[in-house]
Amino acid sequence: MPHLSSTLAAVLSCLAMTAAAANPGFVAGESRPAGDAPAIQVPGGWMVAYDETIPGTDVTFRMIPVPGGRFRMGSPDAEADRSADEGPAFEVEVAPFWMGRCEVTWAEYKQYMAACDLFIALQSAGVRQVAAGAEADAVTAPSNLYDPTTTFTNGEDPSQPAVTMTPFAARQYTKWLSGLTGRFYRLPCESEWEYACRAGSSAPWHAGDDAAALADVAWFTDNSDDTTHPVGTKEPNAWGLHDMHGNVAEWVIDELVDDGYARQAALPQPVAAADAITWPARLYPRVLRGGAYYDEPAACRSAARRGSRDAGGTADDPDWKDVDPNLPKSPWWYTEAPALGVGMRLVRPLAEPDVAARGRWWDADIDSIREDVASRLTEGRGARAIVDLQFPADVKAAGLGD
Repeated sequence: MPHLSSTLAAVLSCLAMTAAAANPGFVAGESRPAGDAPAIQVPGGWMVAYDETIPGTDVTFRMIPVPGGRFRMGSPDAEADRSADEGPAFEVEVAPFWMGRCEVTWAEYKQYMAACDLFIALQSAGVRQVAAGAEADAVTAPSNLYDPTTTFTNGEDPSQPAVTMTPFAARQYTKWLSGLTGRFYRLPCESEWEYACRAGSSAPWHAGDDAAALADVAWFTDNSDDTTHPVGTKEPNAWGLHDMHGNVAEWVIDELVDDGYARQAALPQPVAAADAITWPARLYPRVLRGGAYYDEPAACRSAARRGSRDAGGTADDPDWKDVDPNLPKSPWWYTEAPALGVGMRLVRPLAEPDVAARGRWWDADIDSIREDVASRLTEGRGARAIVDLQFPADVKAAGLGD
């Protein structure tokens, strides 16, 4: 019996390790995980923080659990410096998710940037060809930078936030990462972002009502020396998330529309986060959140929204790809100064959508983007491949890995 018990214990331990590897960040059972680290109870177990390593590399990032809950999205009418598009405020019900502790860094994003040459090499080697009819399953890699000095104006230290990617490139990054890890990563929707930023606060900034406190949690115009800074060097919010204010503004999935939250406020309250999404129907403006290193405190408020501008902008809203000499202009990169403060942050929902529904979060959402991508691929200025759990092994077998 003692032998049987020890064997059973070993089997159970092995199963537990296998389950943890398949679903990092989730600990099954009723008992709270040991230790002082944050743990959020959900049906069947607990959400905890975890470190994800990009397969085939030694690059690691941390994901933080965010509890489900309800909050009031937008700013109150009396909040100083508010814009009309921050209202009318409405109630949102948010499901639990994990969010990147910090913004995506160059260490992480450069792995995806390198995929362009890697995909081309795989195609030349006859490996991982994208079969006719499977194009929608493929990941497109960004073209090599036309002028790296622009994108790297503020440096390319591995710990600095990656910048100048378009919303399409940000989406494809999450698709690439999801394929490699077998876990569903995506951009946050706008309500998830604001909920996570506030971390229970209804003040203009998660640090409070006084803009003077912003210096402890954010890089912005008063303390940034007009450049981005390594992520995670300022104090986090109450849920352990760094740089939610300042450093770089972060893409969310939504489009910015003229009437703010009028549609959402007219729905029965509270509104589920999924129903609060304004899915993009135009090339621009897409929503950016959090403010950047060049912004004043008002633009870094929890409710503050910035809209991107792209082709078709006016003199006040210039084309963010103005000096790109290519036609069509790159679907992956911006070239103008505002985008030096544009980055991204990851979300992984506890409840993952069906496989068929994931493309809405990952892929091009309007015809003009699809057409520009297709043109670039035809001309060899970009590449695509099917990316999955077997991808790193296939790269190594083809003699293309490190």
